[in-house]
Amino acid sequence: MSQIIHIQARQILDSRGNPTIEVDVVTDSGVMGRAAVPSGASTGIHEACELRDNDKSIYLGKGVLKAVQNVNKTLKEELNGYDVSEQYIIDELMIQLDGTPNKTNLGANAILGVSLAIAKAAAQESGQPLFRYLGGVNANLLPIPMMNILNGGSHADNCIDFQEFMIMPIGAETFYDAIRMGTEVFHNLKNVLKKKGYSTNVGDEGGFAPNLKSNEEAITLIIQAIESAKYKPGVDICIALDPAASEYFIPEEKVYHLHKSTGDKLKPSEMVNYWKDWVKKYPIISIEDGMAEDDWDGWKIMTKTLGDKIQLVGDDLFVTNVKRLQQGIDKGVANSILIKVNQIGTLTETINAVELARENGYSSVISHRSGETEDTTIADLAVALKTGMIKTGSACRSERIAKYNQLLRIEEMLGGSAQYLGKNFKYAKQ
Repeated sequence: MSQIIHIQARQILDSRGNPTIEVDVVTDSGVMGRAAVPSGASTGIHEACELRDNDKSIYLGKGVLKAVQNVNKTLKEELNGYDVSEQYIIDELMIQLDGTPNKTNLGANAILGVSLAIAKAAAQESGQPLFRYLGGVNANLLPIPMMNILNGGSHADNCIDFQEFMIMPIGAETFYDAIRMGTEVFHNLKNVLKKKGYSTNVGDEGGFAPNLKSNEEAITLIIQAIESAKYKPGVDICIALDPAASEYFIPEEKVYHLHKSTGDKLKPSEMVNYWKDWVKKYPIISIEDGMAEDDWDGWKIMTKTLGDKIQLVGDDLFVTNVKRLQQGIDKGVANSILIKVNQIGTLTETINAVELARENGYSSVISHRSGETEDTTIADLAVALKTGMIKTGSACRSERIAKYNQLLRIEEMLGGSAQYLGKNFKYAKQ
């Protein structure tokens, strides 16, 4: 392979109009890899550090020029001359150069931009698409899209406590069909909302954000939309939730405060019973962050109650971190991990998290962030790592659609060898 001769970072804008970092890595053969880094709205306290300038006079303090400078000076000088195929060595070197547990010095956004750009340059050098370079010849599993079509919580200015209501087209035969089915439900939901006089404005991730009467109404409206699209709820299309429970958990009182809707304060056991009732009543097959990130006891109750019935995904709980994941495995909580590259900060650590999950019977879901760019790396990662699931927003907003379109291209490229998880999803109701 070729050596790195130039690294260039710049400040660009994400889908929310906030600055983020983009990095180019150029090799001596003239190949360039480019990666843009996403940013989250509801962030776990255990996530790696996203370095911001905090100069309120520029971009309201959200600038990333410090991170850009860290790439253009420190990392550029240290990494020049390295072979782009040495992903593990380079990622480890960047971690050592930073010298902190959560990448506070250089910034996880700076390190990740370089890490992903190097992988993309190496893929180009090898003459392979990114998914094939990272995943090898057996990377042929297309993911179930977990399409976020209705928003609440910190993603919307409405009276719904829970952050994301998603659909999973498990009955599709191909990814192509899955996208069509999900998109048809999305458009039908728009019509359902219009008829009821609700707003059809969309949130950060492209889902609708109407001011509904209750949390439960969100579920019933989605079921109406599925049926309006001529699909069977629970057979063709199932529902997944991301309540983002850390956002409404009060640690001092150890209660879940549904402050946006009823005002109820629920103990962990009561919160679990709330989910248990919903799972019994509706075709829900996956709940992410149903309990708060440090409510280990609550997670134990939830896993004992629902862990053999549905997928229980840890996002804020695990933050793509192998140490947090190992804690969860040891305590027997959750059965799945959400994978967000910017929560941990390097490609190597991301891959390690997926591998640890797989070794212990946990599934993995590759995910975007609410502040996204047109970068499609996570689409390739979902196929490369054979996770079988991807969360990358609704059926609108081009920064979300970019990932779906990339997956459509990958499926076409794979031809007859392409597989779609669909009905083989572990918790699909047969």
